Amino acid sequence: MSEARRGRGTLRKEVVEEIKRYILDKRMRPGDPLPTEAELCIALGASRSSVREAVKTLAALDIVEVRHGHGTYVGRLSLSALVESMTFRGMLSPDDDFRVYADLVDVRELFERGNADRIVGSLSPRHLETLDSLVDEMDRQGAGGGDGFVASDRAFHALLVEPLGNELVSQLTLAFWDVYSIVSPHLNLMTIEDERVTVDVHRRIVQAARAGDPAAFVAAVADHYAPVRRRLAEARARSGGEGS
Repeated sequence: MSEARRGRGTLRKEVVEEIKRYILDKRMRPGDPLPTEAELCIALGASRSSVREAVKTLAALDIVEVRHGHGTYVGRLSLSALVESMTFRGMLSPDDDFRVYADLVDVRELFERGNADRIVGSLSPRHLETLDSLVDEMDRQGAGGGDGFVASDRAFHALLVEPLGNELVSQLTLAFWDVYSIVSPHLNLMTIEDERVTVDVHRRIVQAARAGDPAAFVAAVADHYAPVRRRLAEARARSGGEGS
């Protein structure tokens, strides 16, 4: 069927799928260069405008990366599109705010508690020293430490799952953390006292890992998320609960 007889949206979707299939068929890796726009037109039998629109769609999903003046490359396949969509959903309404936040707390805790044995068994002395230094930095920033506190907290949780060697878990951990950190201030759930508890619980997490004690690690992780769950329950009660 010619492009003239196909709807624009349908055509764009078809070309998007063709480019994805091309990447897979050629067994391309992140960072590999794609053919030029003209070469893709010939290979896919599509017009220049159709290829250009498809590439824009794929770039928004991080499947491809457009480097202006250099060409188009297979993307690093990050989860930034997931972060954007979940953050937007979390800003739509109070009910969605609380639901997104509760879901994120569940997922973050599930990753860390569910992998407790592997995390405790995989953290090297170098990892533990770095985790200690990140907690020290959170402590130095102090309660209400703003961006510095948040950056150290994010790096702590990223490093915690790094030794698992599972790229998807690492990406999901950071993606959910990023949504969590964006939505959290919007809900105004955390208090200065909660941040003090956060520092103490992070120290317990490292101590449990250093002692090779998965049970203590799980307990510390649960205590880490307990204040968040409590504040979330209080906020939802004040708003009238779900569905009100």
